Amino acid sequence: MSTEEENTVEWETVPDLQAQLDEARREVDQFRTLSQRERADSVNLKRRMEDEKIELQKRANQNLFIRLLPVIDDFERSIQHIPAEDALNPWIAGMELVYRNLKGVMEVFGVTQIEALNKTFDPLEHESVFYEESEDNEDGKVMSIVREGYKLHGWVLRPAQVTVSKRKEQESSHEETSDSTEKEIK
Repeated sequence: MSTEEENTVEWETVPDLQAQLDEARREVDQFRTLSQRERADSVNLKRRMEDEKIELQKRANQNLFIRLLPVIDDFERSIQHIPAEDALNPWIAGMELVYRNLKGVMEVFGVTQIEALNKTFDPLEHESVFYEESEDNEDGKVMSIVREGYKLHGWVLRPAQVTVSKRKEQESSHEETSDSTEKEIK
């Protein structure tokens, strides 16, 4: 083979080599992109696992607090019914201290009381057990609390049982008509 033939062969393989080089560069870019995606997925997975771990820790004590709520209710009822003459008794002061400590521990873990009094009835946080007719309040206002409700980190553990206002219904127009007819007849 002459040098001219060798040069021709070499120049003919250059486009093939260029095509192989371009293909190799495309593959490198694909692998780089894939590696970046995998890294991002890994970071997102770690973040999601941390978030789930925090949520699990927040909600882990939910059943315990649900079981403690009746104890809190009993403390509240017993404190409300202390006779005035026994108010300074040391054991009653001790009972009130235990109640305050129990409420404090619950607050540290994220348990909060649902604000209900004079608020608009919210079926997600309140449970209506009575309606009370009222001319002073608009429909759907919480008039009184029958049993306190509680939340744990924003989730309702137990809705507040409440009395809700209901506007007095106006006498029907039929009754008004019959009253005016009676007056005309007399």
